[in-house]
Amino acid sequence: MTTEEIIQQIISNKNRPHLNFSLKHKTEKFTDNLFYTLFDAEACVPKNIEILEIDFKEIYKLACLVQDGSCKEIWNSFLTKLPIILENLNLDALELYENDPASNNLEEIYLAYPGFYAIAIYRFSHELFLLKTPLIPRLMSEYAHSKTGTDIHPGATIGKSFFIDHATGTVIGETCVIKNHVKIYQGVTLGALQVDKNLKDTKRHPTVENNVTIYANATILGGNTVIGENSTIGGNVWITESVPKNSIVYHTHETKLKPKRR
Repeated sequence: MTTEEIIQQIISNKNRPHLNFSLKHKTEKFTDNLFYTLFDAEACVPKNIEILEIDFKEIYKLACLVQDGSCKEIWNSFLTKLPIILENLNLDALELYENDPASNNLEEIYLAYPGFYAIAIYRFSHELFLLKTPLIPRLMSEYAHSKTGTDIHPGATIGKSFFIDHATGTVIGETCVIKNHVKIYQGVTLGALQVDKNLKDTKRHPTVENNVTIYANATILGGNTVIGENSTIGGNVWITESVPKNSIVYHTHETKLKPKRR
């Protein structure tokens, strides 16, 4: 087979005329600029908002196979949400600062905590998800995933003062509901009991009520599973049924002495 024949086979098998990877890279740039606009003291907010609108229109055009004139409406709706998003993110940062003895100041949270960055991008992408923006919210969440190791689907519903410490390996599914003052640690999975395309429009992921703490590597599965308020879930537990409020769930461990060698 000649080089020309190989090239022709590659071209014919690509078969994705609308797959443009510049959308991915431009969305990542838009995401970072959005984060800096809200948090960088040196950012010129009026100028950055103008740039963000231009960039959003560009990526929206790439994401939409059919132009229906909704881009301007979505952007304006998203823009009106930014003040409350910032307010909620400041509460998230405060929750991290007040509950992590290793944190020294709020500036450290904003600059150095991957959990905070993951929550921030979730809150941006979630608003665009609610506005039925095609593809862009998922690209934003996957960008945060690649940078932090934290996978939060933009469809999840998360309340105020949310805390993710260490972040790496955390997974929060699309239909998960997390209420206020919830703290989770690395490796926590809030997932589905089964994977079936027919379940797309059903609640597949758990509900976590107010003031719950979930420690590292806990796995909580199922759309009917509810973790009651004020509960503490210990590390490495596996939960597929609801837990009443004010519960403590943990694995008991047993220590055995090795037999003496002769």
